[in-house]
Amino acid sequence: MSQTITIRLTKELAAWLEQASKRSGMPRGRIIREQLEKARESGGEQSFMRLAGTVRGARDLSARKGFSRS
Repeated sequence: MSQTITIRLTKELAAWLEQASKRSGMPRGRIIREQLEKARESGGEQSFMRLAGTVRGARDLSARKGFSRS
């Protein structure tokens, strides 16, 4: 491994990463590499996207009583 990157984390995310590292006993960098590998393997596609365009119904989904645009 010869590529190094620098990222800026929020305090909350940095704290979570530190806790995850202590719990698992794995270095922070290894946790991040594993998550990047998972993202790469999934192809960057989110599973809910398979449902895109399959909803049937009124074009204006807010046409229910009380939510119509009148």
